[in-house]
Amino acid sequence: MYKLLIALSLAIMTAFGTTGCAVTSGQSSVGEFVDDTTITTRVKARFAEDKTVSAMRINVETLKGVVQLSGFATSDTEKTHAAQIARNVPDVKDVRNNITIARSN
Repeated sequence: MYKLLIALSLAIMTAFGTTGCAVTSGQSSVGEFVDDTTITTRVKARFAEDKTVSAMRINVETLKGVVQLSGFATSDTEKTHAAQIARNVPDVKDVRNNITIARSN
């Protein structure tokens, strides 16, 4: 239930955060910007629903259908699984996995 609330919160924040925004540099249309925002929201929601991936430590950005992941994971497994989740979201063309593994000392 907690992860569902996080997913809904992320979706709402993304929707309100993009309202009235102009098309960003490098994008060809408003429709493409909306599609990228939808992809980002879907990836974040799936992270929030998954027990092995932290939606709070991993950042998601999308440009022209290419998802870029950044932030920190606690293991190689979490990093790999995050990329796999992103690849399975509809309309994702590619995933750039720039997540850093944060090893505890």
